[in-house]
Amino acid sequence: MKFRPCIDIHNGKVKQIVGGSLCDEGNMAKENFVSGQDAAFFADLYQRKGIKGGHIILLNPVGSEFYAETKRQAIAALKTYPGGLQIGGGITPENAREYLEAGASHVIVTSYVFKDGKLHYDRLQEMVDAVSKEKLVLDLSCRKKGEDYYIVTDRWQKYTDVILSEETIAELSAYCDEFLIHAVDVEGKARGIEEQVTELLGRACEIPVTYAGGVHSFEDLEKVKRLGRNHVDVTIGSALDLFGGTMEFEKVLQYISESCMK
Repeated sequence: MKFRPCIDIHNGKVKQIVGGSLCDEGNMAKENFVSGQDAAFFADLYQRKGIKGGHIILLNPVGSEFYAETKRQAIAALKTYPGGLQIGGGITPENAREYLEAGASHVIVTSYVFKDGKLHYDRLQEMVDAVSKEKLVLDLSCRKKGEDYYIVTDRWQKYTDVILSEETIAELSAYCDEFLIHAVDVEGKARGIEEQVTELLGRACEIPVTYAGGVHSFEDLEKVKRLGRNHVDVTIGSALDLFGGTMEFEKVLQYISESCMK
């Protein structure tokens, strides 16, 4: 298990939001924390700590009045830490190369591939052709409906008809280098993880995978380690002291470093 840092950018600012509250109309979201530092500040911090594989997420759609500033912040962070961060949010075959050339190690994709609620293999292949399997992360962020967890798109606002399952994970593993999964129902709430999702990832994922959502204590980190069989990586957002929470960044790094030695 590794710690994967995050830089979420919304309306041109680094912030932590309640995932399920994001709304494109009016560029609205329930905010947990808005940083006075820019994205490049956090990229520099992660670089100095030697933490790789974190993700930058652009939380404004292309048509938003804030998109240009959100993108500017993202590009600045990539250039600050070349090769150290992944990026997602509105990625397409046409713009992916720009982010890779700016320094992204990978591009993260959901909405382009899961269009209009369905998985389009032709669009998935277009992404692979554009950047290669080795540079592609598929975001399979999910929300619960009934007994199952469905992959959601468009900044977690729209359900697809694709269930996050062992079969889905196995099938899509052939097209990407990693997975990123936000458990959206608990994202930004710092009230505990989605244990069912974490256990599924630990059981089914044979390629690197990062879990995000609800981590608010070291007990949660221990659960991710145990349920994820020590190979599911973890992101902490609102609960981290960098973003106004109570979990100390340095202690998290120490805990995970020591935990992985056991």
